[in-house]
Amino acid sequence: MIKKLLLSFAFALTLFTVNAQRIAIVDINAVLTEMSDYKAAQKELDEVASTWRQEIAKEQDKVKSMYNKYQAEQVLLTDELKKQREEEIVAKETEVREMNKRRFGPEGDLFKRRQQLVAPIQDKVFAAIENYAAEKGYDLIFDKAGSAGLLFVKPEFDKTEDIKKRVGK
Repeated sequence: MIKKLLLSFAFALTLFTVNAQRIAIVDINAVLTEMSDYKAAQKELDEVASTWRQEIAKEQDKVKSMYNKYQAEQVLLTDELKKQREEEIVAKETEVREMNKRRFGPEGDLFKRRQQLVAPIQDKVFAAIENYAAEKGYDLIFDKAGSAGLLFVKPEFDKTEDIKKRVGK
């Protein structure tokens, strides 16, 4: 009886082992920060962003200067000149906001530059992870930092098509 129980337990353990996935964790940030290409790209991005911030700050100073000049001269201006100066100040403020958005917005110049510089480096890292997973037999690899989430999964674990069929897509 004990022999049967032990055999059943061994069989169940074997089934569990066969069906278990091999999982690994990788800290993408640690990998990237050690790469000289990534460091150079980050340095360039920091320099470009700093230059653009300075440009925007100069333009904001111009707006402040225009406003201060307007405040000082306001009592001497006709209603028509007041309105004209106010419109000029508002137009300059709008221009500065647009410049900031164009440089630092979600689809702005900094985002595009980051894509140009960093995307090839990230592709290199993801290719290395995929090759490593294939060589070592891993089924799933997650990002330890959590920024990228799932880094690699064997295609047979992707059940997207099955779910699409169930929902009638």
